[in-house]
Amino acid sequence: MPKNQWERMIFAFITVVITVHAYVFFSLYVVNGSTLREITGAVSVLDAIRQQGGVYMFGRHLPIWSVVLIEFCFAYTLELVMGSPCSFRLACRVFNPRETHPVLFECAIICATVGLMCPTMSFLAAWMYYPYYECFHLVTLLANRLRLVCFNFPFAYFTQLFLIQPLVRTVFRALFRRPQKCAQPETA
Repeated sequence: MPKNQWERMIFAFITVVITVHAYVFFSLYVVNGSTLREITGAVSVLDAIRQQGGVYMFGRHLPIWSVVLIEFCFAYTLELVMGSPCSFRLACRVFNPRETHPVLFECAIICATVGLMCPTMSFLAAWMYYPYYECFHLVTLLANRLRLVCFNFPFAYFTQLFLIQPLVRTVFRALFRRPQKCAQPETA
């Protein structure tokens, strides 16, 4: 896995590219899809988004690609600054990396990352998608954040543990091929 800062940045980049697309899709289609279709009367979620002029963010409607780009910038910065370093430290508090099986230690890092990133990104999403057409209420912002955490945490946990991280590790190994250490047969 990543051995230096450059490789950590590439690993985080691959992770965030996949993750942001998954969460934007999850948010638009699964969490808000039926509401969007009801409001616009559209048959599909994509048609509903087109009819309303894009995705509601920062008090206006933006195209989906800009929503993905904005969320990517926030998520990548948070992953580099907080997610990766803090999740490794948290996993080291529970497990000794030298004595723990690598798969178990990797799972601990993934769980810690989800535990840190999900509430943080949910707060940012609650702020970015806040209903600006009404006056600002801190209670509404916190309620929206709690709602997003309740939707996103199970999705984040299971997709990161069983889908996204195995895929990212496979892509990373393909990009950074390292010579395999083979056990030498003992000679008598």
